[in-house]
Amino acid sequence: NEEPGQKIVEGAFADCGLQPRSVHLDAEALRGAEGASPFSWDIEGKRNVVAGWPAGGSGGRSLILNGHVDVVPPAAEEVWTHPPFRAVREGDWIYGRGAGDMKAGLAAMSGAVRALERSGYAPAADVQLQSVVEEECTGHGALQCLLDGARADACVITEPHPDHLTVAQVGVLWFHVDLAGIPAHAARASYLGFNAIDAAVEVLAALRRHEAQLNENPPPPYDAFEHPINLNPGVISGGDWPSTVAAACTLSCRIGLYPGQDPEEARAGIEAAIAEAVAASPRLAENQPHVRYDGFSCEGSVVGEGEPLVQTLSGAYEKLHGERLPALATTATTDARHFVRRGIPAVCFGPRGERIHGIDERVSLRSVVESAQVLG
Repeated sequence: NEEPGQKIVEGAFADCGLQPRSVHLDAEALRGAEGASPFSWDIEGKRNVVAGWPAGGSGGRSLILNGHVDVVPPAAEEVWTHPPFRAVREGDWIYGRGAGDMKAGLAAMSGAVRALERSGYAPAADVQLQSVVEEECTGHGALQCLLDGARADACVITEPHPDHLTVAQVGVLWFHVDLAGIPAHAARASYLGFNAIDAAVEVLAALRRHEAQLNENPPPPYDAFEHPINLNPGVISGGDWPSTVAAACTLSCRIGLYPGQDPEEARAGIEAAIAEAVAASPRLAENQPHVRYDGFSCEGSVVGEGEPLVQTLSGAYEKLHGERLPALATTATTDARHFVRRGIPAVCFGPRGERIHGIDERVSLRSVVESAQVLG
């Protein structure tokens, strides 16, 4: 349901004195593009909103300001203090799903351009604003903008990274393990049935061992993290009746990968871990798991700390706050990789968000303004 949000962003870009336009997602073009992830869902009608601020002078470096309008589900909606899709302000904080990740970043980058344009300034090189979709599952919104011809000397993604510049990110792989069981009455489960949910537990144990191995000797800069590669079993679905041995189960997971590691290598590692579980379980061997890939399948990215983008943005932050921004790595991923892959240095900097992907997500209003000031 990104479209209502995109209409608001469209109005915000127009309010900057710019002429927004749509960049529609093209399934065929995306599936054939370098850096694309597999996807099975319909993207008909999905669009990015972009707006260019043309150069009014010369001698500058062109810039993309990028943010995503899509959000993740609210998780346990019933335990939120406020309804997750109704913005609620309490003092300096706005609560709501997507408040920090990352509607606030879109507001900050729009506000920076609007303030400069209304003050009579013009950039010395072209600036493009991008509000993209699909960041939370593939990054194909940003990729579509690049396929549309977007180019710049640098890119700032206004993710909720407030006190640092994110210059290194992991890659991400989504995978789905389909397990088949043998249904039977629960009273005869021990000798007539094979429970697909129990099989999923065996597979998950093998995947946890694989995760531990990946964290044994992390390369720089991830050697600074105690546990940089995280396996997350995000969705499990299976069975249809408490008194029936589960005939099927699907385990859907996310795992990180280090920059420089190919997603194909990560796939091989996953499949090898599952093969170990199969080798240790005769019943699992008789009912072979099937691994599917749908969603994120992407490499990590690194931007050098000596890049002009890093130095300039850190200097702008210092003018406002009196200290320079540290350049750090994250164990998450963003759309930065798509730009880096095409030779465009991309970093993350934006407002202060808390409880991202969690309960009672919120963002500091003051930090939105301060992020806009730094960008301006």
